Amino acid sequence: MSVISIANHKGGVGKTTTTVNLAAGMARAGHKVLVIDMDPQANASFAMGLKKQDQTIFHVLAYQDDVRKMVKRVGDIDIVPSSVHLAGFEKNNEVGKEFILHESLDSIRPEYDFILIDCPPSLGALTVSALTASDLVLIALQPESLALQGMADFIRILRTVKTRMNRELELLGIVITQFDNRKVLHRDVMELAVERYEDAVFNTKIRGNIALAESQSLGKNIFQYDANCNGATDYMELTHEVVERLKAEVPA
Repeated sequence: MSVISIANHKGGVGKTTTTVNLAAGMARAGHKVLVIDMDPQANASFAMGLKKQDQTIFHVLAYQDDVRKMVKRVGDIDIVPSSVHLAGFEKNNEVGKEFILHESLDSIRPEYDFILIDCPPSLGALTVSALTASDLVLIALQPESLALQGMADFIRILRTVKTRMNRELELLGIVITQFDNRKVLHRDVMELAVERYEDAVFNTKIRGNIALAESQSLGKNIFQYDANCNGATDYMELTHEVVERLKAEVPA
């Protein structure tokens, strides 16, 4: 099984959309999936139809409660929801706090094929905690020049976490989101991303699709909302590409 953080320190690039719909695609493909919402804004929790919850990932990080008690079942996906209280974790001075999530997942990891962590749009303690607990990182990249420039900062953070906290951490890949092939800028950024990061860039591009935003506002994944739209097609293709990439990395 794999623990995968979906991350980027820039907001609005499609991290939550990718987390929720990749999880849904994996579940449709027959895999057992757990989503962990590490963003204090709780967007992934809301996008999966959950409102304010009493038991959240905050209780795991702040009080070392059993993560199993926090798991909620939504359709065929499990999720550990988030809470606004999670923002206080950044100010917590507890030594070694970045390892709490990693330790809490040890007992539950064997129960899932994939654990997907939706990271907040920051490079703070919550994101570092997620990376420390993960095997792999999937970066969501919006096709804009500034977003691509900021990738270098994020890659440096990945290297630092790998060196100091989690030597097993690897980059799974970069997925370009909100893509419009009619826009010259989008094509140029995509080409530059491939030039810089080569095979790390997924072949699948997530096209801009209003149905993706509409589905989240209704607390549904894209397959529940409109299984025939471009968003559903793209996320199913990404699911297959992610799974195939993971199979290729596992020694025979």
